Amino acid sequence: MQRRTLLTRGLIGATALALAGCGFRLRGLDDRGPVIDELALAGPENELSNQLAERLRGAGTRIHDGAPRVLNLGNATLNERRLSVLDAGAREVELVLSVPFSVQRRADGAFVVPQQTLEVSERLTLSDANLLAQDELRAEAEATLRREAVRRLLERLRGLDP
Repeated sequence: MQRRTLLTRGLIGATALALAGCGFRLRGLDDRGPVIDELALAGPENELSNQLAERLRGAGTRIHDGAPRVLNLGNATLNERRLSVLDAGAREVELVLSVPFSVQRRADGAFVVPQQTLEVSERLTLSDANLLAQDELRAEAEATLRREAVRRLLERLRGLDP
């Protein structure tokens, strides 16, 4: 019995050392400074663009109209897909937020990142028994989708050459 316990503890220790040695890091703990030094934002002003601008400023990016690169944001669209078949009782719904974007150099007008569409989704379970909570659930899901879209946009901007 003691041999099995010793082997188990040895295996756990070896796994921990292997994870530490391979560079394993938790998400968000390896912040590498500013996403990009300066950037201009173009597109509709809405909650998504405001959140994005706030997060960029928080990461040390200067946002102004004369920046050498422009992030072009299109109109974000929110689509709802019904996943369940039944009309009565609880039904499962998937909300999908689509955000078209591109990054362009101001000097020559060339696209650093051509037109792409970023999509994030969230699943909800809605019930006819609690109609008042449905609006709150949708609002929370939309806020979560916006936060996730901003996070993914920041990841894509982080990959650009300085």
